[in-house]
Amino acid sequence: MKIEKFEESLRDDAPPPELNSYLKALWYDARDDWKKAHEIVQELNDRNAAWIHAYLHRREGDEGNASYWYRQASKPFPTGIKLEDEWRDIVTCLLS
Repeated sequence: MKIEKFEESLRDDAPPPELNSYLKALWYDARDDWKKAHEIVQELNDRNAAWIHAYLHRREGDEGNASYWYRQASKPFPTGIKLEDEWRDIVTCLLS
């Protein structure tokens, strides 16, 4: 799936069934369901999950918790990067 198709799917009532859990979490986040996105990502235990987890806590304004998760993901804290740009970067990375 390409990023454009993923973004188009945000108009639907549910995420496309072929999405993996990482992308489902980001889909729900884009639909303003932070809680559902967080519930999904909490069940995953790898660097991609940690990156999404970090982004979600950054989005909620919890920089301390976000910093912890960026370290778990082996990613630097994204200073000066807009949340929507980071979201797109993560989605693009996971779709490739």
